[in-house]
Parts: sequence; structure tokens; C-alpha cells
Amino acid sequence: MKHTTTFFGIACVAVFALSSCKQDPNSPGVEYMPDMYRSPALEAYVDYGTNKTMDWTQDMKDAAGLVAVQSRVPAANTIPYVKAEMMPYVMPYAMNNTPEDYERAGLEVKSPMKATKKNVLRGKEIYTYMCTHCHGENGGGNGAISKNGHIQGIPDYAGKLKDLPEGKIFHSITYGKGLMGQHASQLTQLERWQIVEYVKLLQQGITEPEFDANDMLVTKAAAASPADTTKTTK
Repeated sequence: MKHTTTFFGIACVAVFALSSCKQDPNSPGVEYMPDMYRSPALEAYVDYGTNKTMDWTQDMKDAAGLVAVQSRVPAANTIPYVKAEMMPYVMPYAMNNTPEDYERAGLEVKSPMKATKKNVLRGKEIYTYMCTHCHGENGGGNGAISKNGHIQGIPDYAGKLKDLPEGKIFHSITYGKGLMGQHASQLTQLERWQIVEYVKLLQQGITEPEFDANDMLVTKAAAASPADTTKTTK
């Protein structure tokens, strides 16, 4: 009886030992201080105690493992590392959201972008899903919001805004103008300038741009008036 009990005990120990050798292939094994390399996942729109208006206890903060803002933005006035040709589109915009700088933008802010097929058509694409609900497909100020009566008097690009400088267009997209909200948080500077390239065509009543063999925009000369074409002879 004694030998049987001893044998049974040894068998149990052996089974336990052998079973412990079997590991989950996805398991990292024994982890020493896992918090040093296994960071908690961050939910984009969850406030982990940084919002003072929310009643977060210290235990809740500790459970989340965070006390800092989770959706970080670049430090103010920092510039990302990009190729040289992209530098004009990542430099901080120098103008402020003031009436004075709006007027300055019309005189001083110029597009760094070439009117290539890629830029113009990309501008048209962005305009279609970001602007047509107000300004209309052809820039006539007759978008769905205007037709539904929510906002009246949206100006026509080829009418009242025909001579609006590109700098003011960019400034308005960046900061907003009147009932139009700012779009700097939704569109990069590159995308804003691409929209400007397309809006400049809408100011001329052009919705289907043409391009040459080098994919550059074909600029159509304005039709000359009879007074310009009439020659007087002596």
C-alpha cells in the first residue's frame, strides 16, 4: 500500500511536470516588468482624467495607466522632415485670423503650387466632397444647404467672388469666413492650395479643365472685345 501511494504521487508529479512544459506558442513566457515595454492601448476619444469637468478618481486614472492627453498634436511651430518640394506646404502660416491679415493675405500670400493636372484634379476632388454642399458643384453658391434654405446668399465664384485673390481664398479656407467654418483642422496646406487652384478655374466659369502634353493646365485667354480688335487706319 505504501509503494502504491508513493508510485501514485510520483506519477502525479510527472504528469504535472510534463503538462507544464506545454506552452502557448503565442505566449511570451515569463515577463519581467512588462509595463516597461507593453504600453496600454489608447482610445482616441476617451478622456483619461485630463478633462477637469469630468469626475475621474485617482483609482480610475491609475487603472487606465495614464494622466496625460492621449491624442497628441505636434508642438507649436514645429516643422516635419519632408522633401524640399514639400517645404512650402508645412511651414507655419504666418497670417493671423484678423481683418487686417485677411487684407494682407490678398496682397502678400501667393500660391506655391503649379497648376498641374494632378494638383487641379485633386483640388476638384476635394472641392467636391468638402465644398459643394454650400458653394455648389459649379461654384454658383447653390449647394444643398442653400437650396434647403439653411444658408442664403452664398456668393458665386464667377460673379461676386470673381476677382477674389488666391491669398484671400486660402486665408478663408484656413480660418473660415462669415458662416463658413475653418478647415485647417481638416485639410493640410497642400490640400487647401489644391482647392484654390480649382476655385480659380470656377472664377473663370471653367469646370472641365484642359491640360497640355506635359500635364500643365491650358490657360484660355479671355476673348478680346471689339474695341481691342478694331484697328484704325490713317
